[in-house]
Amino acid sequence: MNRILIVEDEELERNFLQSLIETKITEDCLVWSCATGTQAVELAQKHRPNILFLDILIPEKDGLTVLKEVRAFLPEATVVILSAFSDFSYAQQAIDYKVFKYLLKPVKPREIEEVVQQVVDQQKKVVEDVTETPVDEKCEETLGFVREAVRFIQKNYREKLTLEMVSAHVYMNPQYFSRVFKKRIGVSYTDYVNNLRIQHACKLLETSDFPSYRISNECGFNDPSYFNRVFFKQMKTTPNKYRKLSHQQYS
Repeated sequence: MNRILIVEDEELERNFLQSLIETKITEDCLVWSCATGTQAVELAQKHRPNILFLDILIPEKDGLTVLKEVRAFLPEATVVILSAFSDFSYAQQAIDYKVFKYLLKPVKPREIEEVVQQVVDQQKKVVEDVTETPVDEKCEETLGFVREAVRFIQKNYREKLTLEMVSAHVYMNPQYFSRVFKKRIGVSYTDYVNNLRIQHACKLLETSDFPSYRISNECGFNDPSYFNRVFFKQMKTTPNKYRKLSHQQYS
């Protein structure tokens, strides 16, 4: 199921985009929307969307600041930027944060429809492209290693999984692999794996009665105390409080 967050301070544009998305995406999806950068980060932390439509010029925190913060805990989310700025510096910063599309306002409805369809098609891939920029032969080979590493991590993150194990799987030196991974994905290996584990922990907290120590183990954490620290850092609350809030929300 796709989880979609729309961040747009103009109410008419926000409602239009939400209506268009809900019409275009026929399969089940959840859509949230907000008008400020602060709300965007809070909703992204709470609902873990895999698709974001993000305006640049929004109150409290601008879109690029939001994007930088969200990338720390949603490194694989597909992001579409909507902007009135044609300045290349904005587009360049967006590219650095692995943006899927950078659309200049005013955006035609047909253009939005095409992008929505492209986003949906991309979500059906097993592993998303980690970059859209042209690369030489050496970089292409490196990207192949990174894609294979991502596949391996996504398959095994709930087990004991060290950087040395992943780098060995793709036949790379651990130190070199660590640098390449962070450069291509945008976050460190540890943060990427912890993000996947915390996402899984959130699902278990929402759908099971497992105690915190068991959820810690189920998600690949050997130390429940470390799990609690990582969870609080990412979600700004404890696992027990998160469970209570999620149950209240769906009760």
